[in-house]
Amino acid sequence: MSIENLSCNKSFDGWNKQYSHYSETLNCTMRFAIYLPPQVSIGDKVPALYWLSGLTCTDENFMHKAGAQRIAAELGMAIIAPDTSPRGDDVADDDGYDLGKGAGFYVNATEAPWNRHYRMYDYVLNELPSLVESMFPVSEQRSISGHSMGGHGALVLAMQNPERYRSVSAFSPISNPVNCPWGKKAFNAYLGKDTAAWADYDASLLMREARQFVPALVDQGEADDFLTEQLKPEALEAAASHSGYPLELNRREGYDHSYYFIASFIEQHLRFHAEHLTR
Repeated sequence: MSIENLSCNKSFDGWNKQYSHYSETLNCTMRFAIYLPPQVSIGDKVPALYWLSGLTCTDENFMHKAGAQRIAAELGMAIIAPDTSPRGDDVADDDGYDLGKGAGFYVNATEAPWNRHYRMYDYVLNELPSLVESMFPVSEQRSISGHSMGGHGALVLAMQNPERYRSVSAFSPISNPVNCPWGKKAFNAYLGKDTAAWADYDASLLMREARQFVPALVDQGEADDFLTEQLKPEALEAAASHSGYPLELNRREGYDHSYYFIASFIEQHLRFHAEHLTR
């Protein structure tokens, strides 16, 4: 599989790189960013954290704004950040920011015209790790994290595939998308009107019925403008209480939905993942 290097920047003695490649899963050219810590220079394979970004974002937002490279370098952890949706002139789109390009919601779309390209679930679960692990000194020890729409995606992927991930974390995740405006709009378009199919992509519903557990850490800002209508962390807390899921959910007073929030607590998340990745 061929990939093209688009940029390369040294960071904390490691390397922050951006690549493009043709995705067979998404039927378009995709872009991803990767941080390789300094440990790879001595030939070590390193564990990986996959980061899923939120609505309107690309692979660049986290790498530019979160300030994660310093701790990743210390911990010997690669970070891989895919784009949030398929891209290209022939890829279906919508006028709204919360559907279409930049808003893939990490599902496998079943409805036309979205099903031709929008299979971000399979891309993140299978194609991207296979590419990364074949091209870089990155091991099969994986954890996953994300923000907002990406927090939803990270939680869903981890709970649906507990054998694939050592740990999962999220900032301000869309916790109960079947019951919020963002989720209802996206799921109706991508998955159709049969709401039974939506449950496979709802973190709260999955957590409530979970029988296999992936350690989970969630941080939620109490000053988040989307807290009540869109994010609904109380649904996630109730689900964890019902199933006994190992969820730590921290409510952070005064913090909003921005990358200022993420940058404030990303070190705790990386150390949480490192603990599980090195077991």
